[in-house]
Amino acid sequence: MKHWEWAPENPARVAEAGIPMALTMNGVDKGGAFLSNVRKAVALGLDAGQALDALTRIPAEMIGASDRVGRLAAGLEANFLVCDGPIFDEGSTLHWNVVQGQHHELEPLDKVAIAGRYSLNLEGRDLVLEIKDGKKGPLGRWWPAGTAEEEVDSLAGKAKVSLDGRDLVLRLMDEEAGTYRLVGNVYEGSRIIDGRGERPDGVWLEWAALRQERGEKNAGKADDGGGPDTADGGEAAAEEGAEENEAVGPGPMMYPFSAYGRTQLPEQGSWHFVGATVWTCGPEGKIENGEVMVHQGRIVAVGKGLDPAAVFGKSVPTLTRIDASGKHLTPGILDEHTHIAASRGINEGTQASSAEVSIGTVVNSEDVNLYRHLAGGVTAGQILHGSANPIGGQSGIIKFRWGMAPEEMKIADADPFIKFALGENVKQSNWGDRQTVRFPQTRMGVEQVYYDHFHRAREYGQEWDRYAAERKATPRRTLRKGGGPKAPRRDLELETLLQILNSERFVTCHSYRQDEINMLMHVADSMGFTLNTFTHILEGYKVADKMAEHGAGGSSFSDWWAYKFEVKDAIPYNGALLWEQGVVTAFNSDDREMARRLNQEAAKAVKYGGVPEEEALKFVTLNPAKLLHLDHRMGSLEAGKDADLVVWSDHPLSVYAQCEQTFVDGRRLFDLGEDQAMRDAIRTERARLIQKMLDAPGADKRKPMERIPAHYHCDTMTEENQ
Repeated sequence: MKHWEWAPENPARVAEAGIPMALTMNGVDKGGAFLSNVRKAVALGLDAGQALDALTRIPAEMIGASDRVGRLAAGLEANFLVCDGPIFDEGSTLHWNVVQGQHHELEPLDKVAIAGRYSLNLEGRDLVLEIKDGKKGPLGRWWPAGTAEEEVDSLAGKAKVSLDGRDLVLRLMDEEAGTYRLVGNVYEGSRIIDGRGERPDGVWLEWAALRQERGEKNAGKADDGGGPDTADGGEAAAEEGAEENEAVGPGPMMYPFSAYGRTQLPEQGSWHFVGATVWTCGPEGKIENGEVMVHQGRIVAVGKGLDPAAVFGKSVPTLTRIDASGKHLTPGILDEHTHIAASRGINEGTQASSAEVSIGTVVNSEDVNLYRHLAGGVTAGQILHGSANPIGGQSGIIKFRWGMAPEEMKIADADPFIKFALGENVKQSNWGDRQTVRFPQTRMGVEQVYYDHFHRAREYGQEWDRYAAERKATPRRTLRKGGGPKAPRRDLELETLLQILNSERFVTCHSYRQDEINMLMHVADSMGFTLNTFTHILEGYKVADKMAEHGAGGSSFSDWWAYKFEVKDAIPYNGALLWEQGVVTAFNSDDREMARRLNQEAAKAVKYGGVPEEEALKFVTLNPAKLLHLDHRMGSLEAGKDADLVVWSDHPLSVYAQCEQTFVDGRRLFDLGEDQAMRDAIRTERARLIQKMLDAPGADKRKPMERIPAHYHCDTMTEENQ
């Protein structure tokens, strides 16, 4: 709805910035709606000449066809429109469309009408609803039941009616309460209409209407000169209401442009937390009645009885004191394996290796799951490619900097990672009987994919080494004249794989079975690199000693099992057994719902395996930071590290603990009290936008739409799965 309100402003703002612009009909089903949209943009400040250029001259120049189309000039194609007035004037009608000299006459579509007088019960109020046929569609008005016929005109309220098949949309405009929006079904062969509706304040209700008498066909056309029940009068009233709303302008711009956005990003505060139980996840362990000081996005001191003068010296900043007595303070949670905040798909499954693609190019900073994860204490995560191919795409490692742009969310100095995968997905076991063409189809084929691609990558590196050596041996005079060796063809896929062989890019591998885990470690050993992380790793407990010897970490689920055949040997003790063997062990989500409760997932390491509480908390803080090579910046509360921390109402491993505040880089990006205020503001803003939409011309013609965001997992193969 915010997009609906702001989109008409966009063309004028782009034109004001001096950006060459073409307006297209992409996404618009009917040309009439497109012209109406352009007219609205002109009414909101887009110069009419710029609008015409954006539809004619500029797009012709963009496609290199300005010598044929885009202008009215001798020698150009005879493509033009004929209107009875300036095309962007609201009252102007488009009559002719001439394409290459061929004339087309445009005719209006017939409208479906319904007429009659109904008794309407609305929240205990007995009303009379009258519907007539007008020139531009059904018209209506309503009044209290029992009103004398001679008093109807003075007491009647406006009503807007539209009918699509047997689906009726009814708007009752009450001067005192606002506009009721009712949606109902006209039963075939019956006098009854019933359905659901929404009050002006957004509360839903049930309603029904019973026809008392049938109206005469085309009744009311004689009244089209004015009045609340005429076509022209109704449209004029709608346009007048729209103009009043437009004069106010759109609501505030939000960052991000979605629910729970803010008008401005919170400042990096200088904070002094006192009285909390501080879980440092570092050398100082757990500090009762501890304190933490934050300044300029960094932790500057952790301990007890901290003196600002001793910490800062002579330049003591203004610190905001937060009394956290009875509460718990932890580092921000890191999710080593997530699929949120990615747009338009998570898998490129068309070939066995897609090492050239990158999740970092499709970060979606407006995914509301970022905010929801902040509400669960999660401050950073690795967005991973799916598991459709043995060699997947490059990952994107971000901080959940809610309100910033995609590039600003990326952790600039983070080491580059890539997703590998093993098991059922990569050999397409569950893709259906038709998916039997792409190599590999067996586990031995998966192993061969790795060897084939790494040998090619090594040869690719050798080609560039030879080129560099030959270029170095070539005289500079020859190089200046364009001579010398010819550079090899650059291959982004092999370049990425070569980075792995050179320990410049690191592998996170989707894995389940011990035989495949052993296989990939053998491949890595034979090719001279170390696997960084086995993610999922549900049979890791069987090969934990070998993983520790190889140097691989494990990022597991706490207790997922039985969701497909290859996880049949999963046990909830997996994390504890990996940890006992010295493997850097983390718990990840791979799921937008679970990610909001990763603190409780960490607690399961205590329940299953008796991992000490402080070590269990590291499963979702320091350990994933180590696996992502970010433990020098985050994962523990230590002086010099990023100020990513969480205030909990209770013991952080308790199911009763509630995240009250989440800080990222010293910015308070989630606050429980602010969250409630945001919910109230969202409800008010939504009701305001609905009222504005109802007052917009043509509102009754709009069909309800629902866009359900995709919920990506490793095996999601489509752009959207809901």
